[in-house]
Amino acid sequence: MVRKTCTPEQIINKLHEAEILLSHWATIGEASKKIVVTEQTHYRWRKECGGVRADQARRLRELEQENSRLKRLVADLSLDNAMLKEASRGNS
Repeated sequence: MVRKTCTPEQIINKLHEAEILLSHWATIGEASKKIVVTEQTHYRWRKECGGVRADQARRLRELEQENSRLKRLVADLSLDNAMLKEASRGNS
């Protein structure tokens, strides 16, 4: 079975579309078919991303990318610091 991964923005848009269908008296099954996901996926997405807007998801992804960049930077600096300490101990 092939899994298609959706971006958080796509998931939120699909959930929004499903909520519109549900407000027009569609069932969960009908709404899930319309947005081309299973009912189980719909429930899981709603639990994970139910109250998030698309701009919030985009901002969260940007912050996660910045956080990983900063973690790499700290790791590099820590390694440089350890190497300098080791080199200074060797000179004494």
